[in-house]
Amino acid sequence: MSEGLNRVILLGNLGSDPELRYTQGGTAVLNMSLATNESFLDRNKERQERTDWHRVVVWGARAEGLAKILAKGACVLVEGGLRTSSFEKDGLKRSRTEVHAREICLTGRPPSVVPEAVREMDEPFEPEAASVVRAAGGGGGGGGGASTVAARRAVARAPAREESPSEDDLPY
Repeated sequence: MSEGLNRVILLGNLGSDPELRYTQGGTAVLNMSLATNESFLDRNKERQERTDWHRVVVWGARAEGLAKILAKGACVLVEGGLRTSSFEKDGLKRSRTEVHAREICLTGRPPSVVPEAVREMDEPFEPEAASVVRAAGGGGGGGGGASTVAARRAVARAPAREESPSEDDLPY
């Protein structure tokens, strides 16, 4: 019998600052709230927009590093797998589905294309660099896999910043 595949790829904006915690064993855990937007035409041919919220979890040294550079409004591409857990709170049984991230790419997408659901921030998010910053780490094998290729393709489709040419760029 073949094994299944548990894989999620999300491109969205952080709805709040990530929260870094530590387990009793001292392992770092970073919890993030990621908003993804989708627009579609309804039955009346009117454009509608839907925002879905996702819980994203990052473990270990990557969690500590990402906690230092991520902030509310940051546009990130997350690749990972779904984990569902159940617990009891106030006598009621509840469940929670989270994305356990394996790779995270910072897209550097400018705030002008940040979805409306995340746009209501205290201060605007300013990407520090126009290029993509990749925050990958741990876990074997050395890159170049299918998830890396998918992440690079998705980031390549993200809008790039326009920069004015310098004198060195002129053809004459």
